[in-house]
Amino acid sequence: MFVDTHCHLNLPPISEQLDLMLEEARANGIFKWIVPSVQVDDWQNILTLGVSDSSIRPAFGIHPLHASDINKKDLQELDKIAQQGVAIGEIGLDGTLPNVDKQEWLFREQLRIGKRHNLPSLIHCRKAFGRTIQILKEEGAGQTGGIMHSFSGSLESAIEFARLGFAISLSGTITRKNASRPLLIAAKLPLEQLVIETDAPYLTPISHYTTPNHPAWLLEVALRAAEIRSCSIEKIAEATTANANRFIPKL
Repeated sequence: MFVDTHCHLNLPPISEQLDLMLEEARANGIFKWIVPSVQVDDWQNILTLGVSDSSIRPAFGIHPLHASDINKKDLQELDKIAQQGVAIGEIGLDGTLPNVDKQEWLFREQLRIGKRHNLPSLIHCRKAFGRTIQILKEEGAGQTGGIMHSFSGSLESAIEFARLGFAISLSGTITRKNASRPLLIAAKLPLEQLVIETDAPYLTPISHYTTPNHPAWLLEVALRAAEIRSCSIEKIAEATTANANRFIPKL
């Protein structure tokens, strides 16, 4: 039985055939989903999903992509809705996007909301690993910890995030033979620091590469992780589910 720690069930094409998608996923042993928001407009939809199905667990936050659109009123609304989720997310830094100062302001404010509500964070980090580590330390984010979503950094930075109290999430990128860093992390990081995700409809496993990702294809991530680590799929299921529950206590 698996937990998908990052899956956008509220986005098309998944949302357009959600019952079928979840049925397919459950047939593959996936029984729980964390659904993070990326913008303010997602919140009510994700909240409704969580109310309608207890296996869908919302997380509320604002992706760095939308940092320039956010004001203090939005953060006040996040503070109000935060406790109805299991985490703050998807939040973080993205070095491929402009307006770094606004990103960092938004990141810090959301980490502080997480700490106020004793909620872990789902962290998006792309080409900003050193700065993300620095901010997490400065904000005392290890107090609540969380998950480094679809991690693409080095093994050394993964170890540093793990020391700060964050699990490292493996996604469909480990099915791609040229994805050297995720493969190394899948092989070398202690199993008790790993969780798995689809990020569906994104990050499709290589066997379905031209198709939007399905929640059911978390199984392919798990199978590849078992292959990389030379262990059974049952061991991956047991460990990653236990880890998801440990790093996201409200799961």
